[in-house]
Amino acid sequence: MNTRIARPVAAAALAAAMLASLSACGGADAAAPAGKAVIAGAEVVKDQKLHDLLPEKIKKAGEVRVATDVPYPPFEMFVKEGEPALTGLDYDLGQALGAKLGVRFTFTPQKFDGIVPAIQAGKFDVAMSAITDNKERQQVVDFVDYSRSGSGILVAEGNPSEVTTLDDLCGRKVAVQTATNQLDLLKEHQAACEKAGKGKIDIQTFPKDSDAQLALRSGKVIAQVLTKPAAGWVAKTADDGKAFDLAEDPAAPGGYNASPNGIAVSKDLPQLTDAIQKALQALIDDGTVVAVYGKYGVASIAVKEATKNAAVD
Repeated sequence: MNTRIARPVAAAALAAAMLASLSACGGADAAAPAGKAVIAGAEVVKDQKLHDLLPEKIKKAGEVRVATDVPYPPFEMFVKEGEPALTGLDYDLGQALGAKLGVRFTFTPQKFDGIVPAIQAGKFDVAMSAITDNKERQQVVDFVDYSRSGSGILVAEGNPSEVTTLDDLCGRKVAVQTATNQLDLLKEHQAACEKAGKGKIDIQTFPKDSDAQLALRSGKVIAQVLTKPAAGWVAKTADDGKAFDLAEDPAAPGGYNASPNGIAVSKDLPQLTDAIQKALQALIDDGTVVAVYGKYGVASIAVKEATKNAAVD
């Protein structure tokens, strides 16, 4: 699933409703100190060999300029609505990468459709904004892939209906937002339900993601299908994590129809791409990446290898 193309309509509302409990992590003009940081409980220190791989212009500036489209929980969010301080999976990962490379990753909000053109124009060096790595975008930027995400299943706390896979939804009432990839996923699975003799999924559509969650809260449906990162975040934060659970299908750790999300890097800075890829791999190997993703309830979308331009389309 293309995370950003199918961006949930309720993203802004979800961010506003759930960020009150988060502490400040940074802002548009602030970043963690270069060289050392504690991110999601993991201490990250500068690796001089990786720092040496950076382009001279980045070393001289002491920063990597990062474009991001805010809000899009759990990837990028404002700590408090109306104030510039940022938080989120992408922001935290950026601070960890900066600490490992010995430079600041300075995030600046930018409208999503203007991110890639801004990189091409030299306004930013990279973008971290849950961008799906696809071959069309690879023509103008390079990607270091850091997660794979698709659709997930949100269930009531304790998973009383014992839902693990899409097959468990057959013959039962399931909520989904209208006009989304998740609705298409459920429709496509109907044939498999019928073949298994379980009956079709009773698909209940709602105009807003929040309406679908209300139906799940009230027991009118046994599950909701939405993007897995959003599902994990809701399960982590709604009612302090006591309202919902995220169903985990072992066969689809990143979610159904998962696609790679990547850090977009200017093609004019191949050394930066290489340095970020190696730094990301180091953070994967020492457990920092899983710690960061786990903080936002989506550890399962983390990759085990930092790949470059791994688009599947």
